[in-house]
Amino acid sequence: MDYEKLGLRVGFEIHQELDTHKLFCSCPSTTKKEFKFEIKRRLRPTQSELGEIDRAALAEALKGKTFRYQITDNTCLVEMDCEPPHSLNEEALEIALQISLMLNAKPVDEIHVMRKIVIDGSNTTGFQRTALVAMNGRVQVEGLDFRIPTICLEEDAARKVDEKENEVIYRLDRLGIPLIEVATGPDFKSPEEAARAAFYLGALFRMTGRVKRGIGSIRQDINISIRDGARQEIKGVQQLELIPIVIEREVQRQLSLLQIRDELRRRGAKVGASVDATNIFRGTASKVLRKVLQRKGKIVALALHGFGGLLGREVQPGRRLGTELADHAKSVGLGGLLHSDELPGYGVSKEEVEKVRRKLSLGAEDAFVLLAGDEGKVRKAVEAVAERAKKTIEGIPEETRRALPDGNTEYMRPLPGAGRMYPETDIPPIPVTPDLLKKIELAERPEERVRRLQQEYGLNKDTAWQLAISDQLHLFEKLCKLAEPRLVASTLLETMVSLRRDGLDVSRIDEKVLTDLFSSLHEGKIAKEVIPEILRLACRGLTVEQAIKELGLKPLTEEEVRKIVIQAIKERENLIKERGMNAMKPLMGVVMRIVRGKVDGSIVARILREELQKFISE
Repeated sequence: MDYEKLGLRVGFEIHQELDTHKLFCSCPSTTKKEFKFEIKRRLRPTQSELGEIDRAALAEALKGKTFRYQITDNTCLVEMDCEPPHSLNEEALEIALQISLMLNAKPVDEIHVMRKIVIDGSNTTGFQRTALVAMNGRVQVEGLDFRIPTICLEEDAARKVDEKENEVIYRLDRLGIPLIEVATGPDFKSPEEAARAAFYLGALFRMTGRVKRGIGSIRQDINISIRDGARQEIKGVQQLELIPIVIEREVQRQLSLLQIRDELRRRGAKVGASVDATNIFRGTASKVLRKVLQRKGKIVALALHGFGGLLGREVQPGRRLGTELADHAKSVGLGGLLHSDELPGYGVSKEEVEKVRRKLSLGAEDAFVLLAGDEGKVRKAVEAVAERAKKTIEGIPEETRRALPDGNTEYMRPLPGAGRMYPETDIPPIPVTPDLLKKIELAERPEERVRRLQQEYGLNKDTAWQLAISDQLHLFEKLCKLAEPRLVASTLLETMVSLRRDGLDVSRIDEKVLTDLFSSLHEGKIAKEVIPEILRLACRGLTVEQAIKELGLKPLTEEEVRKIVIQAIKERENLIKERGMNAMKPLMGVVMRIVRGKVDGSIVARILREELQKFISE
């Protein structure tokens, strides 16, 4: 796709958990497998200081869900909203300021904690506490040039563990973990640029050594729009490799919706009336609809004039316009919907379809959707689907959408408005003084660390980047005192990965094992060729010394190697007469099969070359 021609604009917010205790209490920031007891809550939207109710909060409240919170032994009354927040975590603030300065941002003069309305249940309070730390940063590195308008420090949300029809279950162990939120400008014109920028920011966070690692500890919310489209906020992209896929598929979705819009306008489409179609399906063979009727539920048909054949139009791989409408039915508590482009089907007969079409007075280009369930939910779903269908004719509505594992997205709620923020009255302002800023020590930036690794250790750029962002850097630099840096790097980055892929328990290969391994290499007890075999045995729990004995790796002297080389040459005189010095490679293979692990390959090659030249000259 020609993204420049499409007017693609991408920005994102990257959220990184900090490796400290919680933001507004002293509870540890660890997750737990067990919980002690539960509490239940209902959350309702509140007005902002200006008397406004945020539309996203209102949409969540209309779902009418109850929230159950599991209390663990690393939560307290603050997480349960039974006690005011304690003072803001000073260590977390210092980390946020450190990252801000590394991103060339200007810290604010005073930190004011705000409340951001969030009533999807992920916060027991109904709001998330957040504080602006710095503004107007910029990144200019390796072809990237993008703005950082804001950097915030905020508390992470509770962890969802289960969801039922009318209830969501959260665990409070994650609630309150400090997060730094870095927002970029809409400065990226391609999916690849955005992915590179996210990778860079993630790498910069790791340079501090004070952030959490692993799935879930860093998340991206991506803002995407194209010309004639609308801004979409895609929540919860956890894997870097998904970023370009999510962007590509969102562009595809918006282009498809714009084509559908044009066709609907050409047809003069409109949303029609809804009718009670329950009686039409009294004897239906559809299992889905029969279950609804058994529960005394309602089946309502909604007319969509001019939508015929378009509800089945694909907007993303495996997702259609009908899926988009179904997402809105689900958002108010219904399981989904059936639409006429997929009927007859799902047990619904041709005769039943015709009866619905006659009752709605539909023409050849018209369509309908069926919404079935409890009467109250069906009524809400009809309104939600009708509203979304109207917006399909108008264009593309701005939405907050959830990233799915395959790179597609689904509707969550409308984009939030400006009425969702108001001051936190329980926490006084915190001045950012010159003395506080003087205490902040900047870590190496990613590009600086990569350059240093290349210069000091002779690594190529790709290897230097892998080490720069890994947890192995300190160990790498320590082991380089015992062995050649490129060998240490390949062991840490390639051999270990290979062993893990083979299903071996690499957790047994700790710093002591690696130190003993490279000490043995340094002392001439083993050759580098046998490193993978020793580590393979270490995965079974053997020490390096035990592994050497098991492999029978008694070091060979140069004199012993020379005897083996001379014998190999004598046994292959015809090969040498035919190839001369070109016999070096096959002879090397012969000798190494005998001496592998007992002497370094470079020593073997030197002795073989000397003896081969001597044999040929004679």
